[in-house]
Amino acid sequence: MIIIHKLSPEWLTHYLDFFDRCAFTDNPEWSSCYCNCFYADHCEKPWETRTAQENRAAVVERIMSWQMGGFLALDEDHVIGWCGAGPMMSFPDFAKDDDPDKPTIGVITCFVVTPDRRRQGIARMLLRVACDDFANLGLTIAEANPRPNASTDAENHFGPLSLYLSEGFNFFRDDPDDGSVYVRKQLR
Repeated sequence: MIIIHKLSPEWLTHYLDFFDRCAFTDNPEWSSCYCNCFYADHCEKPWETRTAQENRAAVVERIMSWQMGGFLALDEDHVIGWCGAGPMMSFPDFAKDDDPDKPTIGVITCFVVTPDRRRQGIARMLLRVACDDFANLGLTIAEANPRPNASTDAENHFGPLSLYLSEGFNFFRDDPDDGSVYVRKQLR
């Protein structure tokens, strides 16, 4: 039975074990991320110069101070999936955006599901829980930035467009810089 847990200091060991060992077994070049990309100040230090140790330490500090959002999918005691998600205002790069709706937006940043558990509905479960959590936080919009032309699981780490559309998200705008799209869903 799969259970979804909101990230908290209680789940730090599980989170780190997942990212240290399982998350990127088929995509090792991303193993240094630790889902720190959207929290890191890219002006202070360019992303490509950050090490795995720096990202891991930053994430540990952030999780321990309740400053990082997301959800872990566990099967028994093993993490099999992750969804980075939180209020737009909690992500430094997104908080700079001039969107007047930003205080009411929850952002889905990424999904990581172990290779042996993909295409079994794990990302869908994580997405639903994230949207419910956004609504419980008083947010009224869920937003994501999928890549419609993604051809690999790694390229689909923002979540497949088809997943969002099937869960009631609608096109919001295109991003001509990288060929991605933004999708939004009105929350209850």
